[in-house]
Amino acid sequence: MAAEALGYEFLREHLNLGALPIVTPARVSSVTRVTPLADHLAVPAAVAPTSQDPLRHLFFALKHEGTNLQVAILALKKIPGEALASAFATSPASGYARLACYLWEHAHGKTLEVAAPARGAHHKVFDEARYLTGPTQRNQRWRVDFNGIGTPRYCVTVERTPAIEALLGENTLDRVAEFLARTDQALIDRTVNWAYLSETESSYEIERERPSDSKAQAFARLLARAQEKEPITEEYLVALQNLAVRNPLDQASGFRTTQNRLRNDLRGALGVTYLPPPPECLPDVMDGIMHLANGAAAGNALDPLVLASLVSFAFVFAHPFMDGNGRISRFLFHKVACTDPRLRNGLVLPVSMAMKRHEREYLQALQSFSKPARALWKVAQLGDNDFEQEFLGDADIYRYWDATRCVEFGLAMASEALRHDLHNELGFLQRYDAVYRAVNDAVDMNNADMVHLVRSIVENSGTLSKNRRRQLIARGHPAEIIDRAETAAGAALESFSEREAANDRNGSAHAS
Repeated sequence: MAAEALGYEFLREHLNLGALPIVTPARVSSVTRVTPLADHLAVPAAVAPTSQDPLRHLFFALKHEGTNLQVAILALKKIPGEALASAFATSPASGYARLACYLWEHAHGKTLEVAAPARGAHHKVFDEARYLTGPTQRNQRWRVDFNGIGTPRYCVTVERTPAIEALLGENTLDRVAEFLARTDQALIDRTVNWAYLSETESSYEIERERPSDSKAQAFARLLARAQEKEPITEEYLVALQNLAVRNPLDQASGFRTTQNRLRNDLRGALGVTYLPPPPECLPDVMDGIMHLANGAAAGNALDPLVLASLVSFAFVFAHPFMDGNGRISRFLFHKVACTDPRLRNGLVLPVSMAMKRHEREYLQALQSFSKPARALWKVAQLGDNDFEQEFLGDADIYRYWDATRCVEFGLAMASEALRHDLHNELGFLQRYDAVYRAVNDAVDMNNADMVHLVRSIVENSGTLSKNRRRQLIARGHPAEIIDRAETAAGAALESFSEREAANDRNGSAHAS
């Protein structure tokens, strides 16, 4: 028989909270000290709470399990103020007691009456060694520093996992700045155009859709607005949705006022994979997301790519419109990231291209929240497209959630977009230009056919594809002219590769 849960999981079960299950619940184990294991937090019996008093379990959780605002605030909603005031009176200098009092006031929206003032050094809501944190908001009454990502009403948690620390250590935006500094402006302009086109195609491909020309142009126009300084408001997001969704019947005039749902190809209720916040809860959630997004422009010290990942996933989980949410979420990644001056000249990181290559990991990041959230909904199918749904959880699950997996994925895709996609495209353009000059000097051919010929040769590492050769011959170009062009192209590519190798050797010598 499994040991009884402690701390947060005890509170969730004992108080019947509508919260998500704890991934690694605390349990009494045969250990000599509190020890994190793969599936639970092992706790010595001597350290575990000795009663079923919710406050004892809350203080234990805050001390040993980190900060879980979702469970803590939901538990405090069910804990009488008198009980908390009494516990505080015995230890007015306790950081965990003061933190509980601070959170109780936010949970209830009123002041907790206590006899004596708080004492002791200011207690941080989040341990900065364990979590990524936001700007500090100091509360003098409880001597508590709120340093969460967001506000006390909407706060996202991100743990400092080894993967996140390693990705932050790559300094991707510094490397973007170096990329731009050493690249000719004309090449940057062409790379920007390619990035817009690639992001457009990949963003639609993620949704299993091939965009029409009008849809592609609309999304490209959307991307071109990523570096605008306009703050994110409901009106701004509605305007974006109207750009992303071309059918007037699907264009929104505001955030949705009805429940929507995400489905896969399974029949019935089993096909409903996620339900976003009920419409009556949506305004609070969206206020928090917009505040988070606008914090980037206000100089939030959090890494812009972390903030971009958070806002993008948060928007997907909120799903404030009936259509177009996925495309807007990916645009918002760029909108937030581009508040950083290192992303300039209209450049966007083609993260959707990287995401398309890693759709399984993208789904896993989404499911880190959507799957447990779906379990808190009871869904029944009444007709072909008619469902009855009952939310068995608490709306706070949408306001306090763990985004660690989402940030890991977002940072990884940004890094890959730079390392793989931008550098590959720049290399392609440089090889293309070298080959075009050589072929133009070697043969006389109209520009349209030469563009196709050169692109085919560069894409095929120096060899013209058989299909392209047949097309050129059919258009009247003699085989010997095509052969001469292919020979000139091969020599140009070989010369280009030699120069690149020499540059790499020189760079290595300077570095050492």
